[in-house]
Amino acid sequence: MTDTNTTNRPAEHSGTFKIGGDLPVYRMGFGAMRIVGKGVWGQPENKEEALSVLRATLDLGINLIDTADSYGPFVSEELIAEALYPYPGGLVIATKAGMQRTGPGQWNPDGRPAHLRERCEGSLKRLKVECIDLFQLHRIDSKVPVEDQIGTLADLQREGKIRHIGLSEVSVEQIRAVQKLVTVTTVQNLYNLSDRKSEAVLDYCEEQSIGFIPWYPLANATLAGKDSPVARIAQQLNAEPAQVALAWLLARSPVMLPIPGTSKVNHLISNTKASLLKLDPEMLKQLDDQTQPARA
Repeated sequence: MTDTNTTNRPAEHSGTFKIGGDLPVYRMGFGAMRIVGKGVWGQPENKEEALSVLRATLDLGINLIDTADSYGPFVSEELIAEALYPYPGGLVIATKAGMQRTGPGQWNPDGRPAHLRERCEGSLKRLKVECIDLFQLHRIDSKVPVEDQIGTLADLQREGKIRHIGLSEVSVEQIRAVQKLVTVTTVQNLYNLSDRKSEAVLDYCEEQSIGFIPWYPLANATLAGKDSPVARIAQQLNAEPAQVALAWLLARSPVMLPIPGTSKVNHLISNTKASLLKLDPEMLKQLDDQTQPARA
């Protein structure tokens, strides 16, 4: 195992959440998008470092790893299996389907039932599992009836190939529509201290006990100037601005499941130690006041 120079497995201090009411995870997870090549395409520049990052997640107490068939494509899932299989008990690997990749930085929704089924079968093989704990629709494809896309996921669930169903980049109205067809256990939307357009979605997820996975959780550069609340609080706590941003997310809602991603072990350790930060009410107020959430 990688020496993380910590004795307290910091992710275990982030609190717990039960996905679908029966799948417990520590709330600080890891997003495995950045362990592949530039543009989320191809092999990583340093494969050994990528494998070390994945192995270090376990040392740090992380038991929720989020990936997708489109990361690489396929590379992220393959690296996870290479680094961590056979998986320790309690590790939850979430993946996604519903995107086609034609090159670096290119993403095209594809919700055709045949595509979703084929990608699920591929993820099962790449991850070396018989059932995917959390299978998320990467995007709702506007070209395909929602009932067909979700119906395919429901079929896969009945077949025992996926345990729980999640959505990504959806509105409250879309979640409600899908809830008429299946149980939605997680929602993964863009959300961070500087982009809170999904505030209403987060509120709805909290009301419904749906896990909310904020992607791009560290977009705090615009808020981390030397005189900003983020910077001042980081200095006060002897912490990094990124750690403050992550601690704010954890404090924002009990259903929040941040998955900061990185390709470097030292960044992984730093991010995960955000679980140990305690923001007092005044700090939280300063950070809240720095951005005004837009509610749909």
